[in-house]
Amino acid sequence: MTEKPRLSSRIAAIAESATLKVDAKAKALQAEGRPVISYAAGEPDFATPEHIVEAALAAVHDPKNYRYTPAPGLPELREAIAAKTLRDSGLEVSPGQVVVTNGGKQAVYQAFQVLLDAGDEVLVPTPYWTTYPEAIKLAGGVQVDVFAGSEQGYLVTVEQLEAARTERTKVLLFVSPSNPTGAVYSPEQTRAIGEWALEHGIWVVSDEIYQNLTYAPIDGPADAAAPRALSIVEAVPGLANQTILVNGVAKTYAMTGWRLGWMVGPADVIKGAANLQSHLSSNVSNISQRAAIAALNGPQDAVEEMRRAFDRRRRLIVSELSKIDGFTVPVPEGAFYVYPDVTGLLGREWGGVTPTNSLELADLILEKAEVAAVPGEAFGPSGFLRFSYALGDAPLLEGVQRLQRLFG
Repeated sequence: MTEKPRLSSRIAAIAESATLKVDAKAKALQAEGRPVISYAAGEPDFATPEHIVEAALAAVHDPKNYRYTPAPGLPELREAIAAKTLRDSGLEVSPGQVVVTNGGKQAVYQAFQVLLDAGDEVLVPTPYWTTYPEAIKLAGGVQVDVFAGSEQGYLVTVEQLEAARTERTKVLLFVSPSNPTGAVYSPEQTRAIGEWALEHGIWVVSDEIYQNLTYAPIDGPADAAAPRALSIVEAVPGLANQTILVNGVAKTYAMTGWRLGWMVGPADVIKGAANLQSHLSSNVSNISQRAAIAALNGPQDAVEEMRRAFDRRRRLIVSELSKIDGFTVPVPEGAFYVYPDVTGLLGREWGGVTPTNSLELADLILEKAEVAAVPGEAFGPSGFLRFSYALGDAPLLEGVQRLQRLFG
């Protein structure tokens, strides 16, 4: 008798999140007493602002939060998200065009679930965040990578997208600012890509989770005003009927553990996502929803303070990594990642080890320098490392100095 597989084929094919895997390994070594400095997790090191925490505490003591609430989200939060979407993405939507999700990952998952049928192709600018391929695969979609390297600032062109388009192309993934690269498309680039998608009837899933974390040019004054990351639906308003915006409070408000994201889009698509969520998870924790209302509607001073701290760290890590021979460091303009090209370090001996790819290089760095970074294989082609600078100033500098000594 043939033994049946214990796992379904679709679940067995899912890869563990590489960023979480590296971070877990770093934490395990730290627990053993090793002084590992981790740049792996995309998680602000700041505490959630106090007024948000106070709102959550008040919600805990309010019995109305102890019961089921509408699966798409509390009406007050959906209103706040609609207002934020108009404020930051330039798109006027009704609260009925919003679904509140358990973090941005669920929003990404649901976006592809509601749009894709088996065999539909998704154009994915590469490097990409590790979760996108798995979400596309679980929806039956086919990922089509469109690669832009460091020489392009990790920004794909309309010409590249057009070359990758086929009759099966249904969705373009658009991420600006980007994880893992920190790249931000200019208004002109965003408009050109949006007009191309509109012309060809291609849906856009636009991940805007880092839209409030942008920075002024690194060679200018540190206190200069940061340019906006123009939303693709603001650049091309006619695209709104074929675009899903994905967002959340995790990065901007240091609320990664609160697990609250959302998706915004055309009413019929959002209705489909709400139906899916009604069977998948129902409503997000009411405590987190009340906290998110306070985040979006309350004072934004703490957000600006955190953004300025990230900018200071960005300037530091770019300056220090650029001193290492073999690192090519495009300047990130958003998010809190730097994504150096490290092909210049490969094929050379370091401490008795000769790495041939960035996976081996990341292992070498962890073992020899006790520094954790995520290899490029997690985000597409080899030859790169991702460093999150969402950690304290002192460990950030110490970690880079360890790399300077290792490769000096």
